[in-house]
Amino acid sequence: MKLRKLAKMAIENRIEHSFVIKGKDFGNAGNVSTKIKDLLKEIGIPPSIIRRVAIATYEAEMNVVMYANHGTLNFALTPQKIEIVVDDRGPGIEDIELAMQEGYSTATEEMREMGFGAGMGLPNIKKNSDEFEITSEVNKGTKLRIVIYLDSKNE
Repeated sequence: MKLRKLAKMAIENRIEHSFVIKGKDFGNAGNVSTKIKDLLKEIGIPPSIIRRVAIATYEAEMNVVMYANHGTLNFALTPQKIEIVVDDRGPGIEDIELAMQEGYSTATEEMREMGFGAGMGLPNIKKNSDEFEITSEVNKGTKLRIVIYLDSKNE
């Protein structure tokens, strides 16, 4: 279903969409988070919530592009919250606690030359979420669950 059509649905309904993200596809990196941001603007979600969703989805999308073979970003909007689940197939994260530290990065030199790999992705996702869960299995992949409440005070 096209996002424009989804945007026309009443906010009282649950709006869901699933996006495929290709690993190493830097040319399309950021497209998913932009589509979600545009949808939320069209529906009339407050800018402060849109900003938090845009940051969290962009960082999650970039992690898939940079590190995984591929992944999916599942988006759901209800009258109470926005829930984003990102599930990728890739190398996984050996030490989640270390990966959550600001400044820690496993980015390659090539990624750094493109301006990525500052080690702020996962910390930024957590900071902009009301609920954040991360699970990972080495050589399988990583799964993120991000929830942002529409009446959130975490602005």
